Amino acid sequence: MLQGQKIVPAWPRYDARVVAEVVNQWAVITIVLSGIALVAGVAFIRRGNREAHMRAMVLASTLATIFLVLYLTRLGLGYEKKYAGPEAWRLPYFALLISHIILAAANLPLALLALWNAWKGLRAAGNLGNIDAPAARPFFDRHRMWVRWTVPVWLYVAVTGWIIYLILGRYGEVIKG
Repeated sequence: MLQGQKIVPAWPRYDARVVAEVVNQWAVITIVLSGIALVAGVAFIRRGNREAHMRAMVLASTLATIFLVLYLTRLGLGYEKKYAGPEAWRLPYFALLISHIILAAANLPLALLALWNAWKGLRAAGNLGNIDAPAARPFFDRHRMWVRWTVPVWLYVAVTGWIIYLILGRYGEVIKG
């Protein structure tokens, strides 16, 4: 070492593809957990447990939001896979993928409307035991109306997303970006 020179450690090098694969794994974990929380939330409300339902749905929504951030991060890192499987499966795969994409795009506003009405209803009611209050009832009625569409769409998007992930895990090729 020369007199007066400092040793500066080099920044660790990373491979964007490896980082993207880790981000992708966490995205899958969060959306699986979101789907589980969604099903639990539906089960709780059917049993009349409003507090557990609310907690499960907030968790499902939070995990879905984290998934979306991770998914967009992965795409921003330039990591994407294309289908490279059997030709006989190509058309069914793309039909599944297209329906998944369209309904995933529709699910965001559906979920936001359901959450908005639940939140406004809770604010009007003051607590979960008072949801039949005249000021709260219209919000919870709209909440129920929206979730009749949102829950099936959300479950379809989650399940088809898992299927697409498994298919691309077996028959996918990373696109060089």
